[in-house]
Amino acid sequence: MSGFPDAAISSLTKGLNAVVEKLNAGGANGLAAALKPTTRTLLSSAVLLVFLRLYLKKRQKKSKYVTNLSKVGKQVQAGQVSAQALPEYDVIIVGGGTSGCALAARLSEDPNIRVLLLESGGSGRVLPDSRTPASYTRLYAKPEHVHNYFTEPQTSADGKKKFWPRARMLGGCSSINAQMAQYGAPGDFDEWAAISGDDSWSWKIFAQYFRKFENYQPHPGYPLVDKSVKGTQGPVHVGYYNSVSGWCNYFIESCVAAGIPFTHDFNGPQGTNGAGRIIATNATGTRVIIDETPGEQRRAVGVEFANTENGPRFQARAKKDVIISAGAVQSPHILLLSGIGPADHLKSKCVKVVEDLPGVGANLVDHPIVDMYFKQSGVVADFSFLRPGSIGGILKLFGALGQYYLLGRGGPLAMNWGESAAFIRTDDPALFPPSEFPEKLIDSTSAKDSPDIEYFCTSTAYKDHGRIFFEGIHTFAIHAYLLRPTSRGQIRLNSSNPFAHPSVNPKTFHLLAISTTHEDVAKLVRSVRLGLRITQQEPVRSHLDQTCTRPDLDHQLHLKSDKEIEALVRERVETVYHPTSTCRMAPLEQGGVVDNKLRVYGVQGLRVCDASVFPSIISGHTAGACFAVAEKLADDIKAEYAAARR
Repeated sequence: MSGFPDAAISSLTKGLNAVVEKLNAGGANGLAAALKPTTRTLLSSAVLLVFLRLYLKKRQKKSKYVTNLSKVGKQVQAGQVSAQALPEYDVIIVGGGTSGCALAARLSEDPNIRVLLLESGGSGRVLPDSRTPASYTRLYAKPEHVHNYFTEPQTSADGKKKFWPRARMLGGCSSINAQMAQYGAPGDFDEWAAISGDDSWSWKIFAQYFRKFENYQPHPGYPLVDKSVKGTQGPVHVGYYNSVSGWCNYFIESCVAAGIPFTHDFNGPQGTNGAGRIIATNATGTRVIIDETPGEQRRAVGVEFANTENGPRFQARAKKDVIISAGAVQSPHILLLSGIGPADHLKSKCVKVVEDLPGVGANLVDHPIVDMYFKQSGVVADFSFLRPGSIGGILKLFGALGQYYLLGRGGPLAMNWGESAAFIRTDDPALFPPSEFPEKLIDSTSAKDSPDIEYFCTSTAYKDHGRIFFEGIHTFAIHAYLLRPTSRGQIRLNSSNPFAHPSVNPKTFHLLAISTTHEDVAKLVRSVRLGLRITQQEPVRSHLDQTCTRPDLDHQLHLKSDKEIEALVRERVETVYHPTSTCRMAPLEQGGVVDNKLRVYGVQGLRVCDASVFPSIISGHTAGACFAVAEKLADDIKAEYAAARR
């Protein structure tokens, strides 16, 4: 947008803000007074917004992404392998998500490696809702950009089917989340090393791959961050950016008052605990092509893909590796469609068994979250203009659009909703004195200093993944989620049709497939108790309406019994979009699907690279670890290929 002088855009933004102030001051009379001197400004804003839309469309038209699949593959009959030569690549990556894009970018740095990346959606960069932190949840209602999966009915969570959105665009779920750079606890990765039997996955070694993708941006407000342990040359900008709601600092101060220590860096060497702040698109991979020549080990030699369910199928050949990077739901789905998975299940769906691998789709684990809702006392933060219901709201939104898109100066649209967080352990005697919490719960953490609960706050309360708001009042919410649940679920086929949604069953609050787990529910009950205690600490306490008795808000929740809070937990529990471990890296006899080099057991030339390979779920947000896994695999593959050329 360099064609617009900053001074002119700044003047426009100020003019729009002046309109809003006059509207607030004078109602209808204020509207008349505001519009007369600003007609030209309003017309200018409309022109700028139209230009913005045209600019984004222009960028999309200039894209080098391939949508005509005949340019990257050869058309074939579905389920058959062409007798003619197929277009050939060294590596074919199925899935342009968080890991897939990073892996493709790093492998493509080597001019000797020819890479084809297949992604079922389009580009996230041309979508304003993906590029705007404050509006990412709007994408959930758009099936062309998001797979709107629903789980099987969860018997231990009021029998409800739960919404499980998965991205359908380049960038994957990193393009539809809150952009919170927190990587888990060091002990998580030491646990990965122990499970895989490979010390290169331990924190002391694996940490270098977090630094490789980082481009840390120092902030004068956070001088205690140790910049020496941050990456500064990577492609992903990380830092303390926008803070606009006011609740961010209030929440942190109240956490400290409740006994949670302050930390200036969740990703530092001291650990996590504390509180602080070539690509073919529209190409759905339908199956992996596997060479089953008698007397030789099975080998992945290519991929079949298509634009649509009833459209033509195309195939391309991989000389060295096929890498599935479609996420914790779609990666096992593709393997199952390719005949790799539990033999009995594959036979029941009329899929030919290529490799009986029981771990495919098993060990599904996610971070279950529970939300708490409160009414603000007065107005600390008001973001209702993001869904404007008045002329004043529309004008305020125009001003925010100009500030974010044209000036590049952040503002309200740069808010990611979750501006601050806190990490704790449910066995911390300082937070949960044994006299009040006598039950000793199983320690499911990765290390003695790793957390098992994360809190974050949002300046507006919502339900159903942002689809429902509390209209007519200003709200605040605290969200608590379990970082190390003991429950395990599974991904299975609903049919052999690659365009049919798979069966997603996280089995929330179930220990494997056998019985319910008391531990997960009990820890979330504790987390609710502490969350309510935080709201009673200053300065949060003074900014909430402590007299509110609305039954759909939680000001009176502290008066409820543990049994009543347990019922609330089961009713409200949702996903926080962090599923992992459905193709986990572990020994074969421990339910593993891939080895320490992410190679699928029993099939040469086939790997998996995304959150599905996590040996265990990490104690925090998964995107950073997805980047780091891709960085490590890219280095490993480059080294392997270079050695083979010598």
